[in-house]
Amino acid sequence: MQLAIDTSTTTASLALVQDGEVLVELTWRCEQNHTIELLPRLTHLLNQNKLSLQSVSCIIVARGPGSFNGLRVGVSTAKGLAFSLGVPIVGISTLEVEAYQHAETGLPICPIFNAGREEIATAIYQKKGNRWRQLTAEHITTVEALCSQITTKTIFCGEFIPFIATRLRKQLKQRAIISTSAARLRRASFLAELGQQRLKAGNYDDLATLQPLYLRRPAITKPKHR
Repeated sequence: MQLAIDTSTTTASLALVQDGEVLVELTWRCEQNHTIELLPRLTHLLNQNKLSLQSVSCIIVARGPGSFNGLRVGVSTAKGLAFSLGVPIVGISTLEVEAYQHAETGLPICPIFNAGREEIATAIYQKKGNRWRQLTAEHITTVEALCSQITTKTIFCGEFIPFIATRLRKQLKQRAIISTSAARLRRASFLAELGQQRLKAGNYDDLATLQPLYLRRPAITKPKHR
């Protein structure tokens, strides 16, 4: 049984999967309460479904980009569980998780997070044939710069404010397919599926070196001297 953990943003999600089947999944709005909500929710899922944490054979975690606090809590919890259970850990890009549920369309998929300062975090993925691949790496950019690179019909998904969707439609017109709010809900079962693909290939992360992908350093300033 594998455990998938995603606390990248104010939306959090947990899933327990086995042999490619989702045993249980929980997705909820946690705001900035990752620290106090994650482990109680996991305990509730295990108890409610009569499952044991000792049966977990791998931890799969969304490693960002996302909020500094959310990623810190998710990745550190995942690493702690993997260490205590003595099981491998797999870190997956949160943007890739956002995109993956649209993979079967065969179109380029562009997940977007609002990064503040009129910037966005994004990447581009596409499934051709049976091959899922990343076309553009995770990076910080602007809507205008992103639109200048879009030359074909593309699916836009992720967590972004309505104003960004309006600008995408205005600049790209028919080339922009904006997913609905329900279709933009990030679920840990898709994270688990991506992690299982890595597991089958024997591609694990190093527990000691796995780190969150922030893309931008937290906005912490030095105190002013009087």
